[in-house]
Amino acid sequence: MNAPLLVGGTLVALVVLAALLSFFWTPHDPTLVDAARKLRAPGDGNLLGADKFGRDTFSQLMVGARTTLYVGIVAVGIAAVLGVPLGMIAGMSPWGWLSELIMRVNDLVFAFPALLLAVMLGAVYGAGTLTAMIAIGVATVPAFARVARAATLQVMVTDYILAARAAGRRRTAIALRHVLPNIGSVLIVQASVSFAIAILAEAALSFLGFGTRPPTPSWGRMLQESQELLFSTPRLALWPGLAIALAVLGFNLLGDGLRDYLDPKLRRIRERTRRSERSGGPTEEGLRGASEEW
Repeated sequence: MNAPLLVGGTLVALVVLAALLSFFWTPHDPTLVDAARKLRAPGDGNLLGADKFGRDTFSQLMVGARTTLYVGIVAVGIAAVLGVPLGMIAGMSPWGWLSELIMRVNDLVFAFPALLLAVMLGAVYGAGTLTAMIAIGVATVPAFARVARAATLQVMVTDYILAARAAGRRRTAIALRHVLPNIGSVLIVQASVSFAIAILAEAALSFLGFGTRPPTPSWGRMLQESQELLFSTPRLALWPGLAIALAVLGFNLLGDGLRDYLDPKLRRIRERTRRSERSGGPTEEGLRGASEEW
């Protein structure tokens, strides 16, 4: 049983379910300010209590999940649309100088902090969800480009690619029909890991005031609003912090589980390991097979 895939998929499913449910129903209006419910304890008409403005915490968490997924999907989409073609071009280019140029520019972007980029974009265009999505997406492009290039280089030396080139197929056709489908599993895993990074980045930007603007609920801004009451009412920081931690953990575990499930080499190595454990220890055949796989 693939435990990381199961646990990660369950956590991600809960976040997605909360986000989808928030479109149709929330216990209370998440943006309604009610002074009579200020700092209300959990259970008294509010499942997780109310914040310092009297807004329902549980309703804010549900809508915050929607905001988090929205930012993550768009940011990862931007990174994949820009990074994957660049990585494939770098891996398939017959000109070494072009590959080096792409990767050196990629390293330059990778060294530029996403937070600083978000601050710059916020100063020019104003802080908001769009600014956060663009900043996170651009900052994640190098990761997709590196992964796509490495996977493309492995695919380009296979026999079916050599046969396609011998048949006179154009590089564009080879990229779309042979390379992209065979590196898709690696990109799916990278997208899952990048989604976890995007959740943290969006929360950090919202905490600093460069992300989602009020009154739209955001887990990061919930943390920011609760910091002055951290010692008197710690539960206000507990719930959004726990939501961020579980969402990030879920996507990371999902990425690990997908990597094990989609990579046949890792799957065969794990099967050999389990067989050796059941037999009382590693066998010579198992060790030799694992070394051959690697």
